[in-house]
Amino acid sequence: MATLKQMEGRWRLVDSQGFDEYMKELGVGLALRKMGAMAKPDCVISCDGNKIDIKTESTLKTTQFSCTLGEKFEETTADGRKTQTVCNFTDGALVQHQEWDGKESTITRKLKDGKLVVVSVKVLMSYGASCTHSSHKCSIREIS
Repeated sequence: MATLKQMEGRWRLVDSQGFDEYMKELGVGLALRKMGAMAKPDCVISCDGNKIDIKTESTLKTTQFSCTLGEKFEETTADGRKTQTVCNFTDGALVQHQEWDGKESTITRKLKDGKLVVVSVKVLMSYGASCTHSSHKCSIREIS
């Protein structure tokens, strides 16, 4: 089972499935969805004990948040939503739960076969939309 320390580093997106449908369910407009589909962001994760920092960088936009595991905080998402968010590390996965306007979404980051796999699920009363991103850890050469 992975540790939080093993998730540290810069991760580069290599595959994305279901992202447009997920963004549509979140209420993201067509123009922003098209831009989001073109972005190939890096995710940079760092931690210090139970404090984590996650930065998502692309040529279009950079977002970042810092939090303490288990403590709720206000997050401004890349699409501009203001959410009440809490992150926990459970069973080898970093789980980020967001709530806003009576809606909720869960983003789970875990290591699988040397890749960081991010599964995002928007939870609705009767159905939901999900997407999966896979990223590989960048070497020093790729960062430079």
